[in-house]
Amino acid sequence: MFDFGLEDKVVLITGGSRGLGRAMSLGFASQGAHIAIVSRKLEACEETAREVAALGVRAFPYATHVGHWAELDEMVDAVYDEFGRIDVLINNAGMSPLYPSLDQVSEDLFDKIVAVNLKGPFRLSANVGKRMQDGNGGVIINISSTAAVSASPNSEPYGAAKAGLNALTRSFAYAYGPNVRVNCIMAGPFLTDISKAWDLEAFKQRARETIPLQRGGEPDEVVGAALYLASDAASFTTGAILAVDGGSH
Repeated sequence: MFDFGLEDKVVLITGGSRGLGRAMSLGFASQGAHIAIVSRKLEACEETAREVAALGVRAFPYATHVGHWAELDEMVDAVYDEFGRIDVLINNAGMSPLYPSLDQVSEDLFDKIVAVNLKGPFRLSANVGKRMQDGNGGVIINISSTAAVSASPNSEPYGAAKAGLNALTRSFAYAYGPNVRVNCIMAGPFLTDISKAWDLEAFKQRARETIPLQRGGEPDEVVGAALYLASDAASFTTGAILAVDGGSH
């Protein structure tokens, strides 16, 4: 197996207790990295932390609402107190709630979507990125969505926020280079717990017609891209938007 050189690295993953975040938590832990697992519910973080610790690395569960600026700063301080540093930040937490029609999107709902998908990653990247820049460098990986670059029926605010995250990726790569690399994984449809709310038969039919690989992704299938971007294998890669979407964008 290729050695990604991540042993004893400290990786902070938001939304790290389920879906793509859980898969990355376990994937990085399998490479010897220590994981700070952050999401809104402490119990879920603790459950994933037990799985991570079983792989022989340190796990630090912490409950934070990514849309709340002050909570993020407190969380980052706690992670630094626990590990002394952050080598890799993965901005994975996101939300895309359903709504009946565009004219019924409330200001409160819009603000919540932008807060979790854009404001939170901005603040985390600014806080952790500056510490990385002033220290020994590091890597930031944003998890975006193909909704950022294609029509996103029933998730328009989400798609707009993710487009903003794509833009932040390029801007932060410039701001914090050369010793901090900032990249983005633009994810297509993945079959996580969120997909349980989909009409899966309709999705499978649509996938056969519109996705070259003719299916949704499994959570583990995002891990290889994340490991690559976090490792020295990607030492000349920054400001990149890497589509992991079965060809659907």
